Amino acid sequence: MKLSLGPLQYFWPRETTLAFYRQAAQWPVDIIYLGETVCSKRRELRTVEWLALAEELAASGKQIVLSTLALIEAEAELSVLDRQIAHGGFWIEANDLSAVQLCKEKGRAFVAGPSLNVYNHRALAMLMDDGLRRWVPGVEQGRNLIGELKDGVLGDGRTMPELEVIGWGRLPLSYSARCFTARALDVPKDQCGFRCIDYPDGMPLATREGRPFLRINGISVQGEEITDLGPELPELRTLGVDILRLYPQAEGMETIVQHFDAARHSDTPPPHIGERNGYWHGEAGMRMTT
Repeated sequence: MKLSLGPLQYFWPRETTLAFYRQAAQWPVDIIYLGETVCSKRRELRTVEWLALAEELAASGKQIVLSTLALIEAEAELSVLDRQIAHGGFWIEANDLSAVQLCKEKGRAFVAGPSLNVYNHRALAMLMDDGLRRWVPGVEQGRNLIGELKDGVLGDGRTMPELEVIGWGRLPLSYSARCFTARALDVPKDQCGFRCIDYPDGMPLATREGRPFLRINGISVQGEEITDLGPELPELRTLGVDILRLYPQAEGMETIVQHFDAARHSDTPPPHIGERNGYWHGEAGMRMTT
């Protein structure tokens, strides 16, 4: 089983971002996803700099995939997407159907990201015909739903693409045209002052009783819990998962990568160091108590 470093979900300063990825080049991950997936206003790194970083990291022997926005709303965002695809040296993680269309037109291989919402095997087959080579299921698709979809693909006499599952990190639950961070700070979206940069792991949101609940991350809302599928490694292998995705976080990421690297080479599943992923087991992510 391979390990991937998922795209950075947060807005970090330029030097922090570059330092993080240059360290990641030395970590035992096989695949690194690069690029902005949340908000096009996050421009600490310009497109040309993301591409230069991709070329630098590719020299370390890792596969580099260029990630794209989950919600494309403007011509300028399509222009950035077009430049990513036109580079031609890397696979694309398509998180919006605009990216799928452009990859199809230009004959580029792509990864179907978790925000594409692929819920049945016929949809997956259509994307495979368009150039899909790897599928990352949505965060709410657990082992049973993935297994049913896989059975449908094989039942039609087709070969499954590579299967990549989110194994570590805060799950992106939703995206919206509204910027939740700007709203929380009572500033206009178009004059936000790039305040996301003040929250390197997202802005914590608590219930009225003070219980940690969600993380606000620009136009995205995440779960508060850092989910951990390490103990489920035997199930992942049985299901045929090829790649385990680890989402970056501001502190301790190298330790997390080392933990999962040791786990994938062991016959004994590791203990939980994060929270249990209810979605994976077909359960509620959070239980209401009275």
